[in-house]
Amino acid sequence: MNTFQLSCFLAVAETLSFARAAEQLSITQPAVTHQIHSLETELNVKLFVRTTRTVNLTQEGTLFLNDAKNILALTIRATKRFENPPEQEIQMFSIGCHSYSHMFLLADVLRLLAASCPAVHPELRIVPFRQLYRLLEEEEVDTVIGFQEPDSRKVPGFYKELRKVTISCVCSRDNPLSSLETVTVADLEKEKLVLNDPVKTPAAVAHFQGQLMGGRSPSDFYFCESCEAETVLVKAGYGISVLPDLLIPPDPNLIRIPVAGLEPLSFGAYYKTLQGNEILKSFIRIMKEHFPSATW
Repeated sequence: MNTFQLSCFLAVAETLSFARAAEQLSITQPAVTHQIHSLETELNVKLFVRTTRTVNLTQEGTLFLNDAKNILALTIRATKRFENPPEQEIQMFSIGCHSYSHMFLLADVLRLLAASCPAVHPELRIVPFRQLYRLLEEEEVDTVIGFQEPDSRKVPGFYKELRKVTISCVCSRDNPLSSLETVTVADLEKEKLVLNDPVKTPAAVAHFQGQLMGGRSPSDFYFCESCEAETVLVKAGYGISVLPDLLIPPDPNLIRIPVAGLEPLSFGAYYKTLQGNEILKSFIRIMKEHFPSATW
């Protein structure tokens, strides 16, 4: 396996066209086809389903996509590192996030981290839930930020709590619930629900969403693939949602109301070890200061 094969694979995966991939790489289409066939032979899988009109990734191709990106990025990084030896050493620091909402919390933290570690080069990675902790176990990321898993034994390494986060109902400003100081299950059972994929939702929130759905008509639900999408539909008046406060954007047209009886969630960072990783130590310290251990 070589970087040229990976570049061809990623170009075809991005464009879903052998012709456009060849144009993007400034090579011939037969050259792209040859590299893909060689890579498929080496991996012993089909990476693309190709017809006369369409090109699509197979399931194996989709699984290989992140690996290909990681391998190519590591190779480029290693090459760049030695292009200008006299320059200051680059210290890579990789942070895994479950969602863009988590990533958007990091701007101030990374600004402070740059001040204390000038050589740091952060790498922010949004990775599907099932793969993120595997990357931590294989030390392809230094830390993973997110809500504490119900069974931390399934996650490699250690967990450091950074903050307790209230679970709130979020509704539009013109919703009748917006005037309440807290809401109950009975209040929410009367509302149409905007729901996130349970796989991408903290377990306690997913369980509560399941309770609210019991015995209701399917027409009462709107399903989303991200909390960002949830807040858009809520703001548009389609219904209410239940989210950790940390994931509700500051918007005057979105009202957050604590849900009575729900315990706050623990938000923090998972890591394999702090030993020998001064940047990770600084990052954890700054995150702890930025997110004091208190309920919003």
